[in-house]
Amino acid sequence: MVEAAIVLPILLLLIFGIVEFGRAFNAKNTLNQASREGVRRYALTQDFDQGATAARNAATSLDSSSLSISGTACNEGDPTSLTVSYPFSYDIPFFGSNTVSMSSTGVMRCGG
Repeated sequence: MVEAAIVLPILLLLIFGIVEFGRAFNAKNTLNQASREGVRRYALTQDFDQGATAARNAATSLDSSSLSISGTACNEGDPTSLTVSYPFSYDIPFFGSNTVSMSSTGVMRCGG
């Protein structure tokens, strides 16, 4: 009984940490995909609003109202970029909770 009382908090911290890391990893992968989809649409159409909409549509597992999207000018033949940011909140028992800003930037040559 004493061993269980000593080991149980450490085991729970480890399990909840693994779960929260998985959520953060999934959110980061979703941001990467959203920035790639958004910059692709932006580079092809040269319309920032269409790129931002494509990025929001690609980030289906995240709260789209919390996404922050910014980009650079799209001049024919020059590289353009689209940055997607998201405030990720985690909560690990015995460790605490926090909000971390995650972002991903996609770059593509404008005009294809």
